[in-house]
Amino acid sequence: MNNNTEKPNIEDLEGLEEVMPVVESRDPIVVGITHGDLNGVGYEVILKSLNNKEITELLIPVIYGSAKIAVYFQRRLALEEFTFNSATSAAQINKKRINIVNITNQEIKIESGKSSQQSGELAVMALEQAVQDIKKGLLEVVVTAPINKDNTQQAQFNFPGHTEFFANHFGIKSEDCLMFMIHDKLRIGLVTNHLPVSKIVSALNKDLIIRKIRTMNQSLQRDFRVVKPKIAVLALNPHAGDNGFLGDEEKNIIEPAISHCYDKGVMVYGPFAADGFFGAGKQHYFDGILSMYHDQGLAPFKTLSDGAGINFTAGLPIVRTSPAHGTAYDIAGKGEAAPTSMMEAMFLACDIYRNRKAYNQMYENPLKVGLAKEIIGEEKMDETIDPFAEDL
Repeated sequence: MNNNTEKPNIEDLEGLEEVMPVVESRDPIVVGITHGDLNGVGYEVILKSLNNKEITELLIPVIYGSAKIAVYFQRRLALEEFTFNSATSAAQINKKRINIVNITNQEIKIESGKSSQQSGELAVMALEQAVQDIKKGLLEVVVTAPINKDNTQQAQFNFPGHTEFFANHFGIKSEDCLMFMIHDKLRIGLVTNHLPVSKIVSALNKDLIIRKIRTMNQSLQRDFRVVKPKIAVLALNPHAGDNGFLGDEEKNIIEPAISHCYDKGVMVYGPFAADGFFGAGKQHYFDGILSMYHDQGLAPFKTLSDGAGINFTAGLPIVRTSPAHGTAYDIAGKGEAAPTSMMEAMFLACDIYRNRKAYNQMYENPLKVGLAKEIIGEEKMDETIDPFAEDL
């Protein structure tokens, strides 16, 4: 089947098949939570998410921020039974409590709904300390509250967003990381992230798209337990370029990248015109969807996820998630922010951590590999090996 000219047969794509993990632990996972922009809704959604007596049975929360700020918002939100352990290091956490690692002793001015230099500096300080602690093994996953991409810019944070920040800290090339938006079975990744529209075309090339497809395919297998992922790639131009009449990027860049990956055994299809793809509900037949630029992916994602959803950075050696929304200055301090996306980000981080651990154990142990082959079939098991290993 020539995936560049033929749309996939919907009947062939029905039934998303998932790997059964061989080993799965339900021990609470240590979750580092950075407080984000303190003048946004970060503290509100964090505290609302953790205002649950059963939360420590599922995870061990470690907030990177300030106990004073937490108490301020606790009182504003009237969370009377909310208690926490205050510490100066993640090495001092209480595994039966909600923990706050104090990142600063400076006087802090809270101005809900306003951007400030101090709120940007404190957001970066929380990120820096959380990264150092997960490298030391004090944390198992990281969940980041929203930041302001303007007030965070400084010597320690010269990045357009969290994705690039984490990639840099772990020595991963940005083209091998994927901003992956997740809501239930809807998974949309981006080829280009926070990039001005005027620079999108010049940033796109065949190699970049191949790398993003590779990262998505690996993440779907390892992090989401999909045995043989089915990936849809969106076109850049309206009507997928109309055979070159509305643009030639599909013919010259996107289609060759899809063909290369398809020849490697990856079930990747497209390019699909974005409006027709979502308008016809074709997202239901794919495990992952790769969009060319930010709004092409985020607009349908936020519409279909109805304000929920998670931003997951695929391709990192550690697990990092975030709520899909931003600082929401317009409702900050009003008590109106819904914690749904933050809660989902915490739980998804734990699920991915367990999935990844089970996947790694399965492939490291020959006996477990044999058992997995019996469960899912030898041929499908062999297909989960990276087809790009000798290519990139």
